[in-house]
Amino acid sequence: MLPKTMIFIRTERFGPPEVLLPAEMDVPAPGKGEVLIKVAAAGVNRPDVIQRTGHYPPPPGASDVLGLEVAGIVVGTGEGVTEPALGEQVCALVISGGYAEYCVAPAALCLPVPAPLSLIEAAGLPETCFTVWTNVFERGRLQAGESFLVHGGTSGIGTTAIPLAKAFGARCFATAGSAEKCQVCRDLGAEIAINHRSEDFVAVVKAATGRRGVDVILDMVGGDYIQRNISALAPDGRLVQIAFLKGSKAELDLMPVMLKRLTVTGSTLRARPVAEKASIAAALKAKVWPLLEAGQLKPVIHTTLPLAQAAEAHRLMESNRHIGKIILTV
Repeated sequence: MLPKTMIFIRTERFGPPEVLLPAEMDVPAPGKGEVLIKVAAAGVNRPDVIQRTGHYPPPPGASDVLGLEVAGIVVGTGEGVTEPALGEQVCALVISGGYAEYCVAPAALCLPVPAPLSLIEAAGLPETCFTVWTNVFERGRLQAGESFLVHGGTSGIGTTAIPLAKAFGARCFATAGSAEKCQVCRDLGAEIAINHRSEDFVAVVKAATGRRGVDVILDMVGGDYIQRNISALAPDGRLVQIAFLKGSKAELDLMPVMLKRLTVTGSTLRARPVAEKASIAAALKAKVWPLLEAGQLKPVIHTTLPLAQAAEAHRLMESNRHIGKIILTV
C-alpha cells in the first residue's frame, strides 16, 4: 500500500539555495496516460536553479516542485497505461516534481533502466539524453563524418553530447574552463578540448579544420559567443542554442549567415507537448539505449547527495565545480 503523504523539497520563496527545504505533501495520483514512480534518485539540472530564482516558471497546471528527471520503480498506473508495468524500473523525463519521494510521469516518457546501470546512474539520463538527441541530431542534423563543437564540455549536457556524437561518427571539439576539465573532455572522446579562459575557440577550431570551421555547434552560453559561433561554423553549418548563461541578446553581423548559408536554431524541451517528447523517447530507445545496454555510453556522475541536501546540490551547481551530473538520492 502506498503512503498518503511524502517528503518533497519545497521552495519557500524565490532566492538562494537556502530556500530549498524538506516538507510534506500528499502523494500525487497518476492521471490518464501517466504512471506513479517511487523515486530512487533525481537529477539536478541548471533549469532547476533558474526556476528556484524565479526566472523559469513551470508550464501552466504543472506542479511547482523542482526536478525534471527521475529514476525509480513504477508503483501506480493511470487510465490506459499498459507499459511500463507495475514494478518495472524506469527513468523518466518530467516537467516538474522530481525532488520528491514519489513523482508522476507520462508513461510515454518513461524508458527502461539500461541493464548495466544503477537507478542512481539512470537518473542522470533523461534530461541530457532528450536534450542532446533533439538538438544535436534532430535540429542540428549532425551526421557521421561531420565536425561538432559543444560548449561546456563537462556539464551534464556536454558529458552526454561528446561520447554520443563520437559514437555516431562525428569529429568532436569541446570547450571547458580548466586544464582538468579539458582532460575530461578528451577522455570522453573530444579530439580537441579548448580552455576558454586562455584560448580562442574560433581560432582553434579553424586551425584544426583547415580554416573550414565546424558543422554543428551546441551552445549554452549565448551573449558574445553567438557571433563567435557564427564565425566558427563551416559553410552550411548549424548553430543550436539551448541556453543563455551570458544572456540572450547580442549585436550581430548576419552577413556570414547569408554567405555561408548557415542555420541558427534552438529549442526548449519542457513546454513541448508530450506527444512530441514521446517521439524523442522512441528515437532514444531505438538509437541510444542499445549503446547504454552495451556499455558503450555511460552517464558521468559527479556526486550524489540525499534529497534533504537539495540546497547543497544547488550550491554545487552554481559553483561550476562539478563535472557531469549531480544526483539527489531518495
